[in-house]
Amino acid sequence: MLKKVAILSSGMGSNAQALITHFASQENIEVVYVGSNRASAGVLEKARLSKVHHGHFTKADLNNGTLLNTLEKLDVDWVLLAGFLLMIPVEFCRRYQGRILNIHPSLLPKYGGKGMYGIRIHEAVFQAGEKESGMTIHFVNELYDDGAVVFQGRIKIDDVTNAQEIADRVLKLEHTYYPRISSELITLDK
Repeated sequence: MLKKVAILSSGMGSNAQALITHFASQENIEVVYVGSNRASAGVLEKARLSKVHHGHFTKADLNNGTLLNTLEKLDVDWVLLAGFLLMIPVEFCRRYQGRILNIHPSLLPKYGGKGMYGIRIHEAVFQAGEKESGMTIHFVNELYDDGAVVFQGRIKIDDVTNAQEIADRVLKLEHTYYPRISSELITLDK
């Protein structure tokens, strides 16, 4: 049975591109929508080049149900967040409960929550002198970075000299595991 996926992103979209590329080789999963709350986000260009239906939406569209209606019209089964920075509303979480995932570039619960994204996380990890870092794939609920953890990928960082080195290593983990783990979960969903 074909599962339809929407990807939401606020940024450049490297994780979204990894997902699109991975799912293109899957017979049972199709990316039917890529959306961003930022009209100039690089992810929209990546979606266009990949010939995936895409669009910009506002924070109001997210909160008032307009985006939810768009996804329902497209018969979206799963929602994957990939660098999406807005809080997901309660009604949205209820509609896609158990079928909405996020990827976060730290080992949650460390370095999670509002305002913890991108290089900010890696700077905090570096400043704290952590010996390992990584990424977390988790289900989404109505709180930032609070849903049940599905998978954590870990790397040693005791030899890094700056936060960007951590960011680069973690991003490689994200590109490796987010497509694979999300694909497994979606495939298991009957």
